[in-house]
Amino acid sequence: MRWFKIENEHEVPSPSLLIDVERVKRNLRRMLQWTGDRDPSVLRPHVKTHKLPQIVQLKRDAGIAKFKTSTIAECEMTAGAGGEDILMAYQPVGPNIDRFLDLIETFPATRFSTIVDCLKIAQQLADAAKGRRRTIDVYLDINVGMNRTGIVVGELAEQVYRFICESPQLRAMGIHAYDGHIHHHDKDTVVRMMEDAFTPVWQWRQKLEADGLSIPKVVGCGTPTSELMLRKNVDVDVEVSAGTSVLWDAGQPTFSPPMEFENAALILARVISCPTENTIGIDVGHKAVAAEMQPPRILFEGLEDAEFVMQNEEHLVLRSNRAGDYPVGRTLYGMPVHICPTVALYDHVWRVEGGLAIERWPVTGRARRISL
Repeated sequence: MRWFKIENEHEVPSPSLLIDVERVKRNLRRMLQWTGDRDPSVLRPHVKTHKLPQIVQLKRDAGIAKFKTSTIAECEMTAGAGGEDILMAYQPVGPNIDRFLDLIETFPATRFSTIVDCLKIAQQLADAAKGRRRTIDVYLDINVGMNRTGIVVGELAEQVYRFICESPQLRAMGIHAYDGHIHHHDKDTVVRMMEDAFTPVWQWRQKLEADGLSIPKVVGCGTPTSELMLRKNVDVDVEVSAGTSVLWDAGQPTFSPPMEFENAALILARVISCPTENTIGIDVGHKAVAAEMQPPRILFEGLEDAEFVMQNEEHLVLRSNRAGDYPVGRTLYGMPVHICPTVALYDHVWRVEGGLAIERWPVTGRARRISL
């Protein structure tokens, strides 16, 4: 874990989320190293981690033009920041089908695509596109073992993909295959898990292409597997979608192979109470750090071994033999275990450069709706 501090912490209320821009830039350079001799277009980083147009711009400055999103708002935020190619990797249903078409019409300079995993939604997308005289770029969402979304390779998957290929209103872009279930700190184990997950995809792709169905590309991989996918499959037209690597957190190293990323996001907190001689109360409740993980949900510099006692909406209580060293008002720097949903809890983050918190950035992409 790599901590940082700010010199003007007395000017920053707590809890606040700090993002060190220079660390973000260095993390982006490390991601670009994954590509080797390939074009940077093999990177399609997910914006859900940061949800910030300013970081989209940093990615664009680094030569990254493709992005992955989960929501209409994230799409709108990314397009507004100049994103050239945006895949909404979340099957649109209900009113979101028309909202997705609104995106296409509102940002004509941006190429949008989305995913489907059933005939019903593929047909609804085709019908909606026909009504607007549009063509929608579509990937087939394949389930490679996470069992969250997607369809397993086989006859039904071929039927859905064939419909996409043959529909005048849809343009078949290939396969989306997210491997979020692959977690391990040992590189060789991750490689084996990745090969087990994707070998059926490569074989099925060859079958479909032999049957005359074009599969231009495969989009897949989270942070644990993105680099390994590019290294192990140099001859495959694949794009990877690591997201957490741009900010990093305390949780990722526990289930990923060793990576040299820096923690670019920390929570500035303060001790607000000392209820007993060996406990301290901190102003980081469920509203300040993602609560979907089991405790500890955040690690504090100097208190990494503290015992979790309780957490509520605005309070966190820790037990430590060093509690006496942390009086009321003491500033703490905390590293979230899961940064992506933590960012979504803040309406603004602080931009840090040169050891100073300089300005606040609105977390635009956390909204369910921006304008569309």
